[in-house]
Amino acid sequence: MRKKFSHLDLANLLLRDVRVVDPFTGVDRRQDLAVKDGQIVAASAADDLEEISATGLVVCPGLTDAHVHLREPGQEYKEDIVSGTRAAAHGGMVQVACMPNTAPPIDNPALVSYVIERAETAGYCEVLPIGAVSKGLAGEELAEIGLMREAGAVAFSDDGKPVASAEMMRKAMIYAQAFGCTVHSHCEDLSLAEDGLMNEGWVSTEMGLFGIPTLAEDVMIARDILLSEYYDCPVHICHVSTAGGVEMIRQAKRKGLKVTAETCPHYFTFTDAEVRGFRTNYKMNPPLRSEEDRLAVLEGIVDGSLDLIVSDHAPHHSDEKEVEFALALFGIIGVETLWPLLYSELVLSGKLSLEAALRLVTVNPRRLLQQEETPLVEGAPANLMVFAEDEPFTYDKSSTFSKARNTPYDGYEMNGPIKLTLWNGRVTYRSK
Repeated sequence: MRKKFSHLDLANLLLRDVRVVDPFTGVDRRQDLAVKDGQIVAASAADDLEEISATGLVVCPGLTDAHVHLREPGQEYKEDIVSGTRAAAHGGMVQVACMPNTAPPIDNPALVSYVIERAETAGYCEVLPIGAVSKGLAGEELAEIGLMREAGAVAFSDDGKPVASAEMMRKAMIYAQAFGCTVHSHCEDLSLAEDGLMNEGWVSTEMGLFGIPTLAEDVMIARDILLSEYYDCPVHICHVSTAGGVEMIRQAKRKGLKVTAETCPHYFTFTDAEVRGFRTNYKMNPPLRSEEDRLAVLEGIVDGSLDLIVSDHAPHHSDEKEVEFALALFGIIGVETLWPLLYSELVLSGKLSLEAALRLVTVNPRRLLQQEETPLVEGAPANLMVFAEDEPFTYDKSSTFSKARNTPYDGYEMNGPIKLTLWNGRVTYRSK
């Protein structure tokens, strides 16, 4: 029998006078919090523990990122499960859901099992595989959804590309629902987005680049909402970037449809204006949109139309990004900056309470992925993150634990750096 997590040390810590914020229980108070042999215990009963003065620190449940790309198997030169989960732990995460567009794709139960076991024996957080909708991500034949679900897949997606056929998406949604999970949809009409390099608009025209219209995303969001309504099946809309998409999702929720959705920090911190100068670290798919879209995404987060914030961590080798703009691959890294950006841009700005912000990266993703809750209660394994409540810092890409450096946030001012992460009672990150 394999040994789970044996490469990591159990925590024995006492956090003195720490602010505990737990969106699972609604707790927000200052107290002592003790972890003995990896388990949360009563502080009054704790002894022989390393004491940490936690004034100015916040402890909360560890984060879940429901959309990352770990590149293993097959593209380990970009990232692998060890480096990717180590970076995730640096970002306060105890759980990530990885997309199947690896080489070969995660489209069978053997690869689902491989990913889970690799994380358990060598990783720094739990990895939840998302299985492919179609065999080989080719969009032609449904993959082995039932067998992958049995092996541990938590959802299904062809992310990286859309499920182009409405009939294939219909089958996938019905099968996934039968096995108690959801299809995560990359919404992009390739016939409208073909050859596009950035958002279609004034900036793309100015730069002489083919654009990707918001319509390419909106058409597919509309299709999948209609399928969800007609067949009464859940669907999860990935990386929403458009004002039209936010509004359609808002209306779907008002109708009581089984529609959930996510967005990423780059869609509420940047616009397509950042691409000027042909800066490839601002090239992602969906692309950065207009200021109108950025504000609509923010509004969708605040009013609950968007349920999750994810990183869409997409590591690439420097040879794939530091090239001519047209040749550069889409995507940026993001697991380490997810929480500081969310905290800085939404909490410190007054748009969301701290508890509401935490729900977007703890409660809501765990519910979407059918995972057990991880409240900070006595007797539970410690799955938690500690961050500084008011400590500005400048992000430096050279500090990342990822193999990749493709980030637009190098030199960006943030707040709320992670100080400590515990996963199942084990120390996965601790600041020096």
